[in-house]
Amino acid sequence: MKRIVFTGVVCLGALYISAQNTTDSLNSDSRALHQVVVEGHRTPVNVAVTHPQQEMDREQMEQLGVTSIADAAKRFAGTNVRDYGGIGGMKTVSVRNIGAHHTAVSYDDICMSNTQAGQIDVGRLSLDNVQTLSFSIGHHSDYMQSARHLASAGILSIETERPEFKNGRPWALRTRVSGGSFGMVNPSLRYYQQAGGSTLLSLDANYTHADGSYPFTLVNGSRRTREHRNNSNINAFHTEANIYQTFADSSTLNVKAYWFHSNRGLPGAVILYNNISRERLHDEDFFTQAIWKKALSKRLQLHTRVKYTHSWSLYEDTDVKYAGGHNEEINRQDEYYASATLGWEPLSGLQFSVAEDLSVNTLRSNVIQGNNLLPLSPRRFTSLTALTANYSWWRLKVYATLLGTFATEHVKNGTNPEDKRRLSPSVAVNFRLLQNEPLYVRVMMKNTFRMPSFNDLYYLRMGNRALLPERAQEWNAGVTWFHGSRGFIRSVSLTADAYYNNVKDKIVAFPGTYVWKMANFGKVRMRGVDITAATEAVLFKHTSLLIQAAYTYQKTEDELKKSASYGRQLPYTPQHSGNGSVLLRLPWFNVGYTVLMQGERWSMAQNTPQYRLKPYWEQSITLSRDIQLNKTSLHIQASLQNLTDEQYEIIRYYPMPGRHFVASATMTL
Repeated sequence: MKRIVFTGVVCLGALYISAQNTTDSLNSDSRALHQVVVEGHRTPVNVAVTHPQQEMDREQMEQLGVTSIADAAKRFAGTNVRDYGGIGGMKTVSVRNIGAHHTAVSYDDICMSNTQAGQIDVGRLSLDNVQTLSFSIGHHSDYMQSARHLASAGILSIETERPEFKNGRPWALRTRVSGGSFGMVNPSLRYYQQAGGSTLLSLDANYTHADGSYPFTLVNGSRRTREHRNNSNINAFHTEANIYQTFADSSTLNVKAYWFHSNRGLPGAVILYNNISRERLHDEDFFTQAIWKKALSKRLQLHTRVKYTHSWSLYEDTDVKYAGGHNEEINRQDEYYASATLGWEPLSGLQFSVAEDLSVNTLRSNVIQGNNLLPLSPRRFTSLTALTANYSWWRLKVYATLLGTFATEHVKNGTNPEDKRRLSPSVAVNFRLLQNEPLYVRVMMKNTFRMPSFNDLYYLRMGNRALLPERAQEWNAGVTWFHGSRGFIRSVSLTADAYYNNVKDKIVAFPGTYVWKMANFGKVRMRGVDITAATEAVLFKHTSLLIQAAYTYQKTEDELKKSASYGRQLPYTPQHSGNGSVLLRLPWFNVGYTVLMQGERWSMAQNTPQYRLKPYWEQSITLSRDIQLNKTSLHIQASLQNLTDEQYEIIRYYPMPGRHFVASATMTL
């Protein structure tokens, strides 16, 4: 029997801006001046920062037909997205193939967590209320971020929409209905309310249903048959409430309550003609979080964050290999998290901060560990302390951090793992070469590590309590450039970054005498180049063209000389990958075209023909139109995804959907 206590939203939340228009009267001696228009071009954020960073806003994602957070993440250079296919399939994001465990997923400025698995399934997250999605390699440039942000090799940041009010009304309403192939239906509702001069409220809710039974081609030697994906259906519901409060002293408090529930099939591997899977996953995620920001003085500010997370999952499988023919695994996770960041700016251009994060994670499971009849119920206490310095002078920017980690763990029976202690330094430098032209060079070095997950340590007989943390080192050197003009070509931006990553004590499942065992076995080296380019042109009045492209070359090798895969490309790592998009904005409608490309990969460390995954190009086209009806806005959109019906796999034996369509209508009051 499952219970979850939904502790509601308590405190009040924020942001009130009032504007009052006054009309000045002109006397008879006054002269009307001719209008003066000053045009300028703001340097894009990915050009001027000390580290590689990319972002997409809501408008751009809509016009390009992006349907999920995983779909958007695939368009960032340096990401490696593992997608098991279908709406209900798991989707994780890795930074330059270091591993999804090293990627932090930040939701409205607080990182999400899953201590059991160690990685976040972004397939659970809705795109409906997302305003901005950004991907940073290394760290953000904000010196007031939490220590948990600084502890990761990269950050996928999700910023949701804040309330906006138009037409003089203290409320706003947006409804959206989406539908498409494979039985997909996705209605959503968003409501904003202004409660007093300094309090804003928002409520979001959406529901997703799909049968997921998409066709694919099964190849067995010279024989090709047309099959349908099995057990890929999903029913999911997500809701969240927000309160934004601004106090009289200009301090702000933002409070969020979030709940997600899903019942979905887990599409299994398709091996020859075995297309049957009976695995089901029921899961619930609830968290409530609050962020309070206050300027203590002109040079001193304080940001505090608190969060409580409860996750529940029920995994079911029906198979003759289980006693009684049925297996159930129930897991419950809880996290209590608190963070405080104190920032000090003694001089203009010089900033310091100290951040302290404390968290307690617990796991309760019904899984019996070998002959132990008592549950392990691990409990982990983690302390993260980060010192940050941010310096800007003339054309130079320097960002440096020193992160200290302490973690201790306890189980109800058996031996506790050893305590973990680690210092992790990082530094990033950016220098502007030309005074009148945004041309920059940047260099970054960062050390990070990731703790073994509860599954790594304890899962059945595979767990190993003696595991060491994975240690990762990132090196990056790049050049960025931006040029803006008032001519036909309005802007051009280019970034090119070469990198070298090294991962030691990599945690892998290693075959033993009788069973597989988790072990620190491996050294991995990644070398590569990320290149991004974007340009915007004005073709005619009210007609513009935006072109963007990204390319990644990566050589990822096993460095352990005694390994059978020494010097080979790691599984699921293409040497060549990239994407491109063209967005044509017309007075009547918008046309968006995107293409995603990955070169050949291998599903095993042995890079032999039987494990080869063929290259693929996935193309999509989107049409959209905005209609204004008095005080009501209507946005209509239709997308044809994978328009060439490309048959491909991102993970071997997990075929991806072929050609399919998605259409939506959004009404805003």
